[in-house]
Amino acid sequence: MDFQARLHKAIERGRQERAARAQEEQKELLNQRELQRLFAGYRLDLSERIENALQQLADHFPGFRFEPVLSEQGWGAAIVRDDLEIRGRTRKSYFSRLEMVVRPLSESRVLELAAKATVRNREVFRRSHYHRLTEVDITSFHETMDLWVLEFAEAYASES
Repeated sequence: MDFQARLHKAIERGRQERAARAQEEQKELLNQRELQRLFAGYRLDLSERIENALQQLADHFPGFRFEPVLSEQGWGAAIVRDDLEIRGRTRKSYFSRLEMVVRPLSESRVLELAAKATVRNREVFRRSHYHRLTEVDITSFHETMDLWVLEFAEAYASES
């Protein structure tokens, strides 16, 4: 094989490699868009469920304020309550809060639900539940969220 033929083959291999890279980049872009679409759907479902669960919980304990959460921490909701206890000349202030959010999509490509609970100035729990975005079982997220809300309700009812 002469030099001219080898040169043409080398150029052709280079062009094929460039085309393969471009095709892979296009596939990655489509995959990224699909993951963002998946995440948006899950986030919407979970944030609506969070809002409904926390509003129902607040209805059972008068005095809680419902607050939607839309921040760089995530999307979700919180219920908050401040209590003041006066006995004679002593006053004590108590703070209770349950916050649940869906964290923003990160480089790790996971769907993450996070919760923090405080009952009468005492942290009850701080938890996170997550799965890879491509392996999400939305039912497990719903069940986990329900368990956390029930656990907070029980803790608050036992302390108030």
